[in-house]
Amino acid sequence: MLEGIYDLFESVNTPHYSNADGSQRIADRMEVHRFDHRPELEGVKVVLFGVMDGRKSGDNEGCGGAPQNIRECLYRLTPHHHWGATVDLGDLRPGVTEADTAAAVQSISAELMQMGIIPIVIGGGQNWTSALYRALEPFGQPVELVTIDARLDFGADPDNSNSRNFMNDIILHEPNYLFDYTNIGHQGYLTDPDTLELLEKMQFKSERLGNVMSGAHRMEPILRDADLVSFDASSIRGSDHAAHSEAGPNGIDAVTACQLARYAGMSDRVKSIGFFEHNPDLDQRNLGAQLMAQLIWHALDGIYAQKADIPKCSLDEYTKYVIDLDEVNQDVIFHKSPRSDRWWMEVPYPPQKGNHKRKSHLVSCGHEDYIEATQGKLPERWWETFKKLA
Repeated sequence: MLEGIYDLFESVNTPHYSNADGSQRIADRMEVHRFDHRPELEGVKVVLFGVMDGRKSGDNEGCGGAPQNIRECLYRLTPHHHWGATVDLGDLRPGVTEADTAAAVQSISAELMQMGIIPIVIGGGQNWTSALYRALEPFGQPVELVTIDARLDFGADPDNSNSRNFMNDIILHEPNYLFDYTNIGHQGYLTDPDTLELLEKMQFKSERLGNVMSGAHRMEPILRDADLVSFDASSIRGSDHAAHSEAGPNGIDAVTACQLARYAGMSDRVKSIGFFEHNPDLDQRNLGAQLMAQLIWHALDGIYAQKADIPKCSLDEYTKYVIDLDEVNQDVIFHKSPRSDRWWMEVPYPPQKGNHKRKSHLVSCGHEDYIEATQGKLPERWWETFKKLA
């Protein structure tokens, strides 16, 4: 596949950007697929590619035109010096059917991930998330998925997959390797209570918008554990991003959205990130495209600022804290990274689920969870994980 990968993509027309002030542009640093140049992928850490297919996005179908619109704004931005090799593959040609496009997204992403390359997917509808999820199947490991969305995309018609019900495909997919799912930023008046109840029964959860806006840092442990992050542009409030057919007055603000994108990139577990549903047909003065470009910039900056923490290092390097909690009649064990000052908790497998190789599951947490435990309270994230393991 990788030998002929560029045949599946439209090459990029890179505009010339003036840098009279002497600053470097991403356009100067990005290895770009042009009609006369096909970059090598060996040793590359991040690959960008666009999906020019919005057929399953309902009345937001214009999102299929997002990749070039966003790219023009992204290439004007200034990269940090520590950024490594990044390749822009160009824009994936739409298949004859939506299923053909999905198959291409899945196979391309799977091969890139298995090379240790993180694909950042730009454009089209959020339904492409299910293709990225299926691309993780060859790893043979449980997957943790995070979506950032104002709505929960569980629709009523599982036979008609689209950007409003793609989570049905993921939940019902066989084999089932979805260990955890969290949505960030749902708005209560846009969310069916039955869907929230369904999530709870499946031991998944959604963080409401108010929780996000009152403390975005609390979303960092959730994103740190994610293998796949999918960002719906409609999660952002309309005054900051109006380029969506369902943009509304409430939502995540631009600064917080960028913070979440950087958290996603900083995860040492992340294998792919998608930015979807931006509709250039509804974008006045390109402000929406500028914000989407800045989200991608923050994701890239996070990736190139990764600390090689868990799972890329040994716990022996970490500072261990043991808290005796009467509530669970056992010790709650915390680990703090000397590289990043981030925290993790050990959650034991129930006796019937344990094995001789792994007696506990490591889950990301915050310093607040450690403080809560020292006060005699069982952290909610510990308990939620324990129930899931049971």
